[in-house]
Amino acid sequence: MPDLPIEIDVASVKQMLDGGDKFVLLDCREPAEVATAKISGSMHIPMREIPSRMAELGGDQAARVVVHCHHGGRSLRVTQFLRQQGFTQTQNMSGGIDAWSLKIDPSIARYE
Repeated sequence: MPDLPIEIDVASVKQMLDGGDKFVLLDCREPAEVATAKISGSMHIPMREIPSRMAELGGDQAARVVVHCHHGGRSLRVTQFLRQQGFTQTQNMSGGIDAWSLKIDPSIARYE
């Protein structure tokens, strides 16, 4: 399976969700951020806990993982880390949950 591009846009993630594609939507923000705004169906593991909780992503490192944070900076670092650990089908959701709120679901709160 060829490696996917390191970034994916919010519209493509929405299509994957709507189409029932099998993937993990990983939210790497802090708990207080998740309490403010959350994409339904996402798995929450704070960035600092990723190294000790990678097993929760499943045993199949070829599985698709899409990581998001607030604007896409932290999630890009998590994506790069996971790829280095063998999760080669991991992608960063560019723009993060802020872009999701602006372009996909305005009912999700925006915050600073």
